Amino acid sequence: MPWLQIKIQTTPEHSEPYEDLLLSAGCAAVTFEDSEDQPIFEPDLGTTPLWQNTTITGLFAAEHNLETTLDYIRQGHQQLFPGMPEPRIKAEILEDKDWEREWMDNYHPMQFGRRLWVCPSWREAPEPDAVNLMLDPGLAFGTGTHPTTALCLQWLDGQALDDQYLIDYGCGSGILGIAGLLLGAERAIGVDIDPQALQASKDNLLRNQLADDRLRVYLPENTPQEQADTLVANILAGPLVALAPTLQALVKPGGKLCLSGLLSTQAEEIHSTYSQWFDLDPVAELDGWIRVTGSKHN
Repeated sequence: MPWLQIKIQTTPEHSEPYEDLLLSAGCAAVTFEDSEDQPIFEPDLGTTPLWQNTTITGLFAAEHNLETTLDYIRQGHQQLFPGMPEPRIKAEILEDKDWEREWMDNYHPMQFGRRLWVCPSWREAPEPDAVNLMLDPGLAFGTGTHPTTALCLQWLDGQALDDQYLIDYGCGSGILGIAGLLLGAERAIGVDIDPQALQASKDNLLRNQLADDRLRVYLPENTPQEQADTLVANILAGPLVALAPTLQALVKPGGKLCLSGLLSTQAEEIHSTYSQWFDLDPVAELDGWIRVTGSKHN
């Protein structure tokens, strides 16, 4: 069925009262989005910041009476913020769609480096003789479409991974660990704080017809302490700095490190943190995001 959307443009300090107002008017869901172009890349721990110009959207069943609902919102505004001008309010009908199918139709095979392709599991591989990673990310992060994932995949494609042991720390969908296996690694482990990510990684391993024991998955506290030939971690700068002693300990002397999930402005902090253990390569950048790689001191 179609849905009725009511959008209110406001500021962070007024967002919560408007959210309560929409919910009390009978909406089924409330979402927040940026009204302009103000990215919030990595908020402080425990905070949920909003944009300076925020659009709040209330989703109502189509049979909801629009005029009655708008009157209710305007009256609520006058009670909440007496004397303040009314915010911009826009109402529109949202056509019913199979949103999962819409996303699937727009997710295409992508090439990374010379050998590697990432292909949605529901599509044919465009180059059957290439290294094809068949992927269904499910609820986990990692499709190859984000620049940080692309940077890591490009790097993996250029490495000699034959017979190596690889760690994918923050594995999400398992895309990096499985790519490493397909590119020659003997075995890998995936580590993530989200049990759904661990399940997605195992599902994608089987989807690529790899043996179940080629990729073991763990919550961080259960991570085996065996040192890896290569470690990739595509998370965020804050966790990468906090986890630096843990991650470096998981890489053997002479082993390779690949870090991403980083903004170009965070390169100096990451470099100063990891250079005490690694000889770091020049930073690679894509669309404002960067990749930091290096080899561990012997």
